[in-house]
Amino acid sequence: MKVLVAVKRVVDANVKVRVKADESDVELSNVKMSINPFCEIAVEAALQLKESGQASEVIAVSVGPDVCQEQLRTALAMGADRAVLIKTGNDLEPLAIAKLLYTVTQREEPGIVLLGKQSIDGDNNQTGQMLSALMGSAQGTFASQINVVGDWVNVIREVDGGLETRSLRLPAVITADLRLNEPRYASLPNIMKAKKKPLEVIDASDLGVDIAPRLKVIKVSAPPERKAGIRVNSVQELVEKLKNEAGVI
Repeated sequence: MKVLVAVKRVVDANVKVRVKADESDVELSNVKMSINPFCEIAVEAALQLKESGQASEVIAVSVGPDVCQEQLRTALAMGADRAVLIKTGNDLEPLAIAKLLYTVTQREEPGIVLLGKQSIDGDNNQTGQMLSALMGSAQGTFASQINVVGDWVNVIREVDGGLETRSLRLPAVITADLRLNEPRYASLPNIMKAKKKPLEVIDASDLGVDIAPRLKVIKVSAPPERKAGIRVNSVQELVEKLKNEAGVI
């Protein structure tokens, strides 16, 4: 069984994001970029499936400009067998990404498609669900545990009320949540080996997919700075300030 795992290039989670002066977007020049943390968890889940003998091949795929090869090489260094880059511009919407990923699933016919539950830049939490609809397959979102049993995969997912277990017939789309695993670090020897692993580049224009945007960003602005707090001397004073100054009670 093949496992297809999608990875997205995002601003590193440890970088403080800054808004451009013209408020058209966030500043990406000279900013450290990494694999989206949830996508990294998805890569680790795919590798664990292969190591347990439940998968025969792990294919990493990304959608974006040429620089996304850097993140695909990281996935290859972690242990993925090969990679595919669908070359496009920046800032595609989730539906466009799902359509492009769907073309890869039609060619590769994976048993499981793994994605991060969401990206830390857009926070849309839509691509996995849309891809599942395009494939006509079952989906298991917010997965905290995955177990393949024959032609089925049992997914324990996190919901508001606790944990929910779902049994999905393969092929299936699964989105990884934070507690699914702890991603491994790529060792130096594996980083060197990753340079020789196959990485195919496909131009999105050759796939015949409509990826035209449906949304337009009007303005990007930073959240307001938090005001300094104050100390109160009694509960009575606290209640008075909450009522008369904050207006919350």
